[in-house]
Amino acid sequence: MKILQTPARIFATGGVESYVRNLSRELVGMGHDVGVICADGPGENDIDQRIHTKTLKSRGKIANTSINPYLPLALYREDFDILHTHLPTPWSADWSGLISRLKKRPLVLTYHNDIVGEGWAGQIAWIYNKTALKLLLKSAGGIIVTRNRYVSPYLKDYAGKVFFVPLGIDVEAFRPKEAPPKGDIFFLSVLDEFHRYKGLEVLFAALKIMKQELPDVRLVVGGRGCMLDCYRGMADSLGIGDNVSFAGFIPSEKLIEYYNGCKLFALPSTDPSREGFGIVPLEAMACERPVVVTEIMGMARDINECGAGMVVRCNDKEALASSMLAILKDDDLAGRMGAKGRKLAIGKYSWRRAAEQIERVYRELL
Repeated sequence: MKILQTPARIFATGGVESYVRNLSRELVGMGHDVGVICADGPGENDIDQRIHTKTLKSRGKIANTSINPYLPLALYREDFDILHTHLPTPWSADWSGLISRLKKRPLVLTYHNDIVGEGWAGQIAWIYNKTALKLLLKSAGGIIVTRNRYVSPYLKDYAGKVFFVPLGIDVEAFRPKEAPPKGDIFFLSVLDEFHRYKGLEVLFAALKIMKQELPDVRLVVGGRGCMLDCYRGMADSLGIGDNVSFAGFIPSEKLIEYYNGCKLFALPSTDPSREGFGIVPLEAMACERPVVVTEIMGMARDINECGAGMVVRCNDKEALASSMLAILKDDDLAGRMGAKGRKLAIGKYSWRRAAEQIERVYRELL
């Protein structure tokens, strides 16, 4: 079948984009014709040539959403059997919903998390959720969620067409590998206002506590965005500037070096309404690295039950510091956690398995 994906931006800029990239690769491998239309941006050289990709010039952003006035016409001109779009980026999702209705083609929506914001962005989100979101959810033939216990107040009226499909991981691409040392702790996120919920500020506070026991502890921060300079200043003001290095944008082919070059991965996310499944901890686990995450992560229960890392409460800098210290000070514990994490990634989280489940959703709608 012909499948058209519409993320907001080009690959390798965030979790949703990584989701689209990996799902598209698997669907192509299963014999489907997959296209992607999205805004341009970093990562264009990372595109799988088997995926028919069109990038459109972004004319700016509202919160986390890239705006492109050419998107509606570009979508209408495409030939597809299924249109698969994604939230929480309204522009691309809402135009996808409208075009699917005009062309009488099924729409599948992956609902990664709620649309929320602060200040004026929060007001816009409130208005959107009361209006356009309802139309989009009504238009979708199937709504995919990546967390089994994810309960959004906006989805309660559509339970009959909600499908749980966990994310996957390419365990061949992400694997244990010799790599030059990068640091002790690795953190990866887009560094902008919208993604503050990823918890870098809490991680900084925990690092300050850890420095009392491990003066030379090193945190590597991957990603770029408009808050980069703010985070640099924050680290300096906390007295941990010499303990933090900012790696900038990391291409997907280089990520494995950072996962393997650090001793653990930390993602202390703080907002359950914004945090989705959390694919980057899964990538770290596939590289046999222990992870420290908060209880709101989609795979937190699995991590806790199998012993692949440690799970702490949101915004608990003391518990976060204690958990990371325990791992960094015990190589045997870190090794056992890493091995269990990779076993979990291989056994439960496969992109082929996810793609097959999503393919079944597509076929139900055709």
